Amino acid sequence: MATKSITLPDIGNYDNTPVIEVLVSPGDRVEKEDSLITLESDKATMEIPSPYTGEIKKVLVKVDDTLNQGDLIAEIEAEEEAEAPAEEKSEEQPAEAPAEKAEEKPAEPEKPAAAPEKTEPAAPAANAPTPVNRQSAGAKSHASPSVRLFARKLGVDLGNVTGTGPKGRILQEDVEGAIKKVMEGAGKGAAGGAGIPPLPEIDFSQFGEIEEKPLSRIKKLSGKHLSTAWLNIPHVTQFDETDITELEAFRKSLKPRAEKSGIKMTPLVFILKALAHVLREFPNMNASLAPDGENLIVKKYINLGVAVDTPNGLVVPVVRDVDQKGVFELSEELMDISARARDGKLTGADLSGGTFSVSSLGGIGGTQFTPIVNGPEVGILGVSKASMQPVWNGSEFVPRLMLPLALSYDHRVIDGAEGARFMTTLSRTLTDLRELML
Repeated sequence: MATKSITLPDIGNYDNTPVIEVLVSPGDRVEKEDSLITLESDKATMEIPSPYTGEIKKVLVKVDDTLNQGDLIAEIEAEEEAEAPAEEKSEEQPAEAPAEKAEEKPAEPEKPAAAPEKTEPAAPAANAPTPVNRQSAGAKSHASPSVRLFARKLGVDLGNVTGTGPKGRILQEDVEGAIKKVMEGAGKGAAGGAGIPPLPEIDFSQFGEIEEKPLSRIKKLSGKHLSTAWLNIPHVTQFDETDITELEAFRKSLKPRAEKSGIKMTPLVFILKALAHVLREFPNMNASLAPDGENLIVKKYINLGVAVDTPNGLVVPVVRDVDQKGVFELSEELMDISARARDGKLTGADLSGGTFSVSSLGGIGGTQFTPIVNGPEVGILGVSKASMQPVWNGSEFVPRLMLPLALSYDHRVIDGAEGARFMTTLSRTLTDLRELML
C-alpha cells in the first residue's frame, strides 16, 4: 500500500473549471475509474475518475473550487498493482512533498477571497441604484465564484435568486433572468435584447392542469448557444436528394467483416468520409469568420462535429482528422464517442475544435429539416431518412435509394452558388464512392 496524490488530468482547453460536486469522502473505498468529483464547464459536465483502487485518505477540494490541470484533488492509499512496481518507487520518494502542498492548498484561496470582500461595497454603487445587503448577497447561495462575481458587478442579491442548476445551483442565466424580470417590471412593453419584443407571459394553469419541469443543463446551454447562432448568422438552407443505392450495397458487403471486429458500420460513416473529401475541395466551408468580420480563418484540419441524442439533450462531440482515417477506424471512433456522450463521460476536448457539423436524423425518420449552423463554424449538414423511390433513368423508372440532405450555411461567407456546388459535389461523391479516389 502506498499513499498517492491524485491530480486533475488534461481535460482539454479549459482553465479554472468549477467543482460542482464532490463524490467521495475520507475513508471511502474506490475502484479504479470510479468518479471522484464533477466539474462543470460552459459546454459539458465532466466526472473525474480515480486512477487508482484504494481508500481515500484526504479530499483536497470542495464545491465551488476552481481547478486547472495538475491541481491536487485527493490523496489515496492505493493498492499495489503487480505490473507497476517501478512506478511506486519513483512516486514514494516525493510522497511527502505533495502532502505538504495539499495542506497549503485549501489556505491559498482564502487569502485572495478576503480582498474582494473589502471592495465589494463599492461595486454596486456604480451599477445599481439600490444598495444590496452584502451579508446576504450569495453567502448561503449555491453558485460558482464566477457567478458570484457576475452578480456583484450587477448588484444582484443572490439570496433573492432561485437556482435552476443541479441541486439548486444558481447559474448565470438565473441572474440574468432575475435582472430581466426587474427590467420588465420597470418598463412593461419595452423591447427585449437586440430590439426583439419578449413573448407574453401566460398563466397556462387557467386552461387546465400543468406541470413545470426544469430544462436539463445541456439543453439550457445549447439553447442559449443556438439562439445566439440563429440571431447572429444569416442562415440559408439548401435541400437535395442523393442516390445512395450503390453506397448502401457496399456498406452491406462490409457488415460481416465489421461485425467480426465488433464494429457497427452505419451510413453516417460514409457521409463523414465523403464530407471530408468535399471540404478539401471547398475550404471556405471548413472555415470561420474572423471577429472583425473582414477576414476568413481557413482551417487546414478537418474535425467533424456529430450531433448525438442523449437522455439529457443534444451534444456535439468532435471526430478529429476525418480525412486521414478509414471507414473502419471512423466506425470504431464514432461508436466510442457516441457511447461516452450518452453516458455523460465526454471531456472538454471531445466537444471542442470542430470545423463543420453533421446532424443525422436518419435513424428516427422525417423527410427534411433545417439545421442551425453551429457557430463559429459556417456550415452544417442535416441528414434525414433514406427511402426507396422511382427514378427516371432516361428510358424507364427504376427503384433507387434516395437520401434527403439539407445544407445550412452562413451567407456572409458562402453564397448560393458556392453552396449549390458544394451540395452537388457531395451528392456526386455519395452516389459514386470512386470519387474519393480522385
